[in-house]
Amino acid sequence: MGPLDIAVAGCGPGGLTAALLLKRDGHRVTLFERFETPLPIGSGLMVQPTGLAVLEQLGLADVVLQSGARIDRLIGKAGTGGRVVLDVRYAALGHRPAFGIGIHRASLFALLHDAVIAAGIPIATGRTVAGAILDGATRHLRFADGNTAGPFDLVVDALGTRTPLAPPTGRSLAYGALWASLDWPDGASFDNAALEQRYRRASTMVGVLPIGNGSNNAGRPQVAFFWSLRADRLDEWRAAGLDAWKAEVLPLWPACAPLLDQIVSPDQLTFAHYAHRTLRNPAEPALIHIGDAWHSASPQLGQGANMALLDAWALARGLRESASVAAGLERAIARRRRHVHLYQRLTALFTPVYQSDSLTLPFVRDRLVGPLSKLWPATWIQAAMVSGLIGNPLRPLGLDAPRPSRGNEPMWNAA
Repeated sequence: MGPLDIAVAGCGPGGLTAALLLKRDGHRVTLFERFETPLPIGSGLMVQPTGLAVLEQLGLADVVLQSGARIDRLIGKAGTGGRVVLDVRYAALGHRPAFGIGIHRASLFALLHDAVIAAGIPIATGRTVAGAILDGATRHLRFADGNTAGPFDLVVDALGTRTPLAPPTGRSLAYGALWASLDWPDGASFDNAALEQRYRRASTMVGVLPIGNGSNNAGRPQVAFFWSLRADRLDEWRAAGLDAWKAEVLPLWPACAPLLDQIVSPDQLTFAHYAHRTLRNPAEPALIHIGDAWHSASPQLGQGANMALLDAWALARGLRESASVAAGLERAIARRRRHVHLYQRLTALFTPVYQSDSLTLPFVRDRLVGPLSKLWPATWIQAAMVSGLIGNPLRPLGLDAPRPSRGNEPMWNAA
């Protein structure tokens, strides 16, 4: 198949990665973004071994690790007594070094965006996509202002959960989270190689994720701080004020005091809404949906950006191996469908355990599942789920677990 004219809608991790991979394969790629200046939204995320395997193919794995913070463990404690109910260690995978990378969304965006610019991929900004019109074997993009662009042999939809290019499906989740990016406090007792969480039942969660110093011009390590909250209580939270909220956080996790001291305005906190949705048909004639535009879920297993990177790799490889666009899309979807469905089921199963109004589920989690999870093979299963490696998603894509050159070195030391 010769070079294609491809439109990629959306400048998130999935869209930027797809553009880079498709351009590298010789296609003529244009990115479309609704903002005048492309910007990331949100705070921290976890790059798992799955996503890192794709970034390694782009030559970006080491620089991502340098910008973020290596995460070796996820630990959750319940109540003010701090009973350990979740302890996931990447080392339990055993067969090779594995770890996650906590990183600011702005850092990951900047690395991918810079690579797109260096590759000479044009970005059309201020273009709010409203539709993709099929015209024979090609499509035109239609924008909110009535203008169009095209024709394109393929439109890649990386516009996220609320994409206008796909039919509405799924459901919004009751719980979201407030996020803030803060400086790592001097003398903090947090583990700088762990994602730490505290729970009160399933209705309250506070978490701390080291995200390195890649987005901080001063070079100071940062942390992503998050607090779960029902979306329908957001206005109530705002009306109550920061002091009332801090008085709720501190008894659950007193060590958060130096982080809360940095929050002096509600504007420092961004509320993230979550949805659970899966498109039945992620590929249409001359159109494919990737990342959250195809499948989205709560962030309990931290797979969102990583799944989008795998989708982008599957798309590029599918087109590379096929004689037509339709065949390439079919190959891409076939290689991802099993892994996507597996994680959609897992997140649907585990989300109520950590974000819901249930009283029974957290009791079972803390009294029964927590102790059992410390035993093999539960230790391996948990690590495989968190890392994204359960179901062996890399093999169908021709990828191998990454081996960044600095993979065994600590990236920074809060002390």
